[in-house]
Amino acid sequence: MSKVGWLVIAMCIAASGLAVYQYGRGLWMPVYVKLKGRTTVEQVVARIGVRSESKLRPRFASAGIAYPPTSVTLLATKEEKQLEVWASDGGTFRYIHTYPVLKTSGVTGPKLKEGDRQVPEGIYRVIGLNPNSAYHLSMKLDYPNQFDLQHANAENRTEPGSNIFIHGKAKSIGCLAMGDETIEELFVLAATVGIKNFKVVIAPQDPRKQTLTVAATDAPWVADLYSQIDAEFSNYGPIAEQQQ
Repeated sequence: MSKVGWLVIAMCIAASGLAVYQYGRGLWMPVYVKLKGRTTVEQVVARIGVRSESKLRPRFASAGIAYPPTSVTLLATKEEKQLEVWASDGGTFRYIHTYPVLKTSGVTGPKLKEGDRQVPEGIYRVIGLNPNSAYHLSMKLDYPNQFDLQHANAENRTEPGSNIFIHGKAKSIGCLAMGDETIEELFVLAATVGIKNFKVVIAPQDPRKQTLTVAATDAPWVADLYSQIDAEFSNYGPIAEQQQ
C-alpha cells in the first residue's frame, strides 16, 4: 500500500477515535470509572474547590452576598443560551454571574417524552451531584417533577423522560451543557451550599425581556407552566438594576 493509502487509513482511525471519545462517552466512561475507581463529591471539591472558589468568592463579594450563601437560584434561558446565578445569604436575592450555555438540544416548548432530546422547561430542584459523570461533572434535576408527571398522566404519556442534568462538555441530548470549567464552579457551589438549597428555573426565553408565547400546537397546560416560569423570573432582576 502507498504512503498516501496508509495516511488515509491513519486519518480515518484518528477521526473514528475522536468521534468515539466525543460522542460515545456514555459507553466507554462507565468502563473507565470502574477501572480507576469511583470518585466522591468530597474528593472532587478537595481537588478543584480552591480554584473554583477563587472565581466564585469575588463575584459574591461584589454582589454583597456572603460566601457561601444560604440559597441559590439558577435561571436558564434556552433561546439566549445563558444561565444566571442568583443568591441570598438570608435576605434579598442578588445577581452573581451569567454563564454561557455551550449547548442545548430540542426546540421551544417543554419536554414531553423519553428520547425527544428536549431540554425541559419548568421549575426544578437539584437532587444529586455526580462526580463520575460521562460529561466531566453533573448536577441532576428532579425532572419529571410533580407538575410534569401530573400532565403526563393526564395525557397518558407513560414515558415522560428522565435523567436531565446540568453538566460539563459541550454536547447535549436534553441537558444543559456548560463546559468543564463552568460545571466545576457550579458543582463546588452546589456541594458547598447544599443541593436542597438550589433551585433551577428553565425558560424558553427570558420572560423579563419578552412575553412567553404558547404555540398553537402546545397543550393548554403550557400556558399555566409559562405563567409559573414568568412569576419566578420576576423575582430576579432585571440585572441592570442589580449592577447599579
